[in-house]
Amino acid sequence: MSGEIVTMGEQLELPLRFLAHRPQFTFVDLFAGIGGFRVPLEQLGGKCLGYSEIDKEAIKVYERNFINYLNATELSLGDITKIDNLPRNVDIITGGVPCQPWSVAGQLKGFEDPRGKLWFDVLRLVKKSQPQAFIFENVRGLANPKNQESFLWILEQFSQLDYAVKWQVINAYDFGLPQNRERVFIVGIRNDLHYAQDYKFPVPLRMKPKVIDIVDEIRASTSIEKIKLTPDILFGGVVPASRTRFQKEDELNDFFIFSDLRNGHTTIHSWELIPTSEREKEICLCILKNRRKKKYGEKDGNPLSLNNLRDSIPDLQVFELENLVDKAILRKTTNDRYEFVNSKNMSGINGIYRVILPHADIMPTLTATGAKDFIATVFINAKTPEEYKKKFIEKIYNQKKYIPITAQHACRLQGFPDWFIYHQKEDIAKKQFGNTVPVPVVYHVTQALLKILQNQIEGLKIS
Repeated sequence: MSGEIVTMGEQLELPLRFLAHRPQFTFVDLFAGIGGFRVPLEQLGGKCLGYSEIDKEAIKVYERNFINYLNATELSLGDITKIDNLPRNVDIITGGVPCQPWSVAGQLKGFEDPRGKLWFDVLRLVKKSQPQAFIFENVRGLANPKNQESFLWILEQFSQLDYAVKWQVINAYDFGLPQNRERVFIVGIRNDLHYAQDYKFPVPLRMKPKVIDIVDEIRASTSIEKIKLTPDILFGGVVPASRTRFQKEDELNDFFIFSDLRNGHTTIHSWELIPTSEREKEICLCILKNRRKKKYGEKDGNPLSLNNLRDSIPDLQVFELENLVDKAILRKTTNDRYEFVNSKNMSGINGIYRVILPHADIMPTLTATGAKDFIATVFINAKTPEEYKKKFIEKIYNQKKYIPITAQHACRLQGFPDWFIYHQKEDIAKKQFGNTVPVPVVYHVTQALLKILQNQIEGLKIS
């Protein structure tokens, strides 16, 4: 659902959730973004007393969806660093604290990044307003060993404010979304409340979402039953340690990656997309296998000389390497060395990094920076990895049977409802969805919290 952003003062056509109802609890929405926390908390009967956000485009979307200017009661709190006091008698404070300081994409600067210091403002406002509880979300990297000291410090500060604090890494897939998105959730309950220590995070739902569920273009298609294969056929008997919970050891992968820097049964190389001889393929694979060996250099991927490559292919001639340069597969670097033209992994090949098949369980994690990911619109199956790759190139890649991830797909991947109106500009909308929280996860984390608080908040009843 897309539409123009309505400015303040314009008449809004409001969803049914704005009809009068008796709120069961109150909350303040810090780092509000486009409303990933607000949607589920309102669904659970909450009333927002105020929201804090500084991104102008996010504010436009948030206010278009949630603010009734004819009868607005909550406050626009603005920049969290400039908030002196939160609205009185707030029950729950929520927020997706900026995650870039703790993510690989954000260079892992932690508290050295000004955005990392925003945790100090969160602690300051929790201390001052003393809500009954809080829920904060961040990237999985916050709980990684590299950031352990900072993470434990944050948890300890909340504990010193007299809150029972618990945290857990939760994957959006486990709550009905076909997205591999792990996030840290931190829940705190004031120690003077009954059962403050009893909070338990929700258990995964018994759902098995598929990518096909979010794509109208293929939703009506008939799925396939995947062929079972042995690890010997798939991996030559040695299963890679890097495989995730979504990659089966007896099934072909549900995705293809375009990269000259890695190998695997669903990796597509540039030399497989244009006419090349078996000898040229052998040379390319030799470079792929040897480029990371320390004897050829200290980099995590080194250009190789003719003599380096003759360690593996003794009869290799320089003209053979130059032919691959002419085909734009290799390029010549300093000191007469050679490396792949496609030398950055996530850059992919020909504008494509990854193509997800429609029968896949998950899409990769949505990010604010985006990725060159696509969704195939036809199904394929095969009895061998070689046949699988050949079918993919012939039936999907060559025939362009794939589509980019749209804002509508991103909206569904994050679990936003159909009535939600996202930004009319695709690139901005996708960035905003990449920055937000998965709605169903917040719903179930909050529902578990409300079951503890229902004895504290008058009239609160949670099923």
